Amino acid sequence: MTLTQSINGALRRVPAWPIYVAVAVYVVWQFYLAATQTGRYLVEPINALEREYGETALTLLVAGLMVTPLRNWTGVTLLKFRRAIGVNTFFLVVAHLLVWVVLDVQSLERVWTEIVKRPYVTVGMASFLMLLPLALTSNNLSIRKLGAAGWRQLHRLTYPAAVLAGVHYLWLVKGFQLEPIIYMGVIVGLIVARVKWQRRHVTT
Repeated sequence: MTLTQSINGALRRVPAWPIYVAVAVYVVWQFYLAATQTGRYLVEPINALEREYGETALTLLVAGLMVTPLRNWTGVTLLKFRRAIGVNTFFLVVAHLLVWVVLDVQSLERVWTEIVKRPYVTVGMASFLMLLPLALTSNNLSIRKLGAAGWRQLHRLTYPAAVLAGVHYLWLVKGFQLEPIIYMGVIVGLIVARVKWQRRHVTT
């Protein structure tokens, strides 16, 4: 038995539900820290919490994009965890959005103004709207109703949503910061790798 087969065999015995529990605990714990202004939330806790949720959502979005390339390059498959990763990515995006709307902006009228006025908010909202149908159809019933091909076609919205999320992060930060540039580079690299692999196997 090869190392890859051993890893895949071990992964098959690991359930996906702990991902949901871990993310839920994380969200609640970070909110508690911000509410009590503990640690890094001592200064501007709302902005810090908003950014914390957003960065973690972006990390999970990248993790979801890595599942297929990882399988293609190494043979290690994390496909059974991809739905949990995707759903929890959306959950964190919603948490990020709610902190911004409810605690930061605190006005629906201002929310619309910010979306129209600030490009980084515009692309961030566009990314959220692209992720929304993906979250709603991340279930077996939707796969049956849409058909496997239609479902896969719809879920290719992950690509532009990820790019827009990366642009949102780039435009959000002030001054030159390396972290959002790295995120953007990884997102683009993973999407290019996935597209090239798909095209190669369509033409062969």
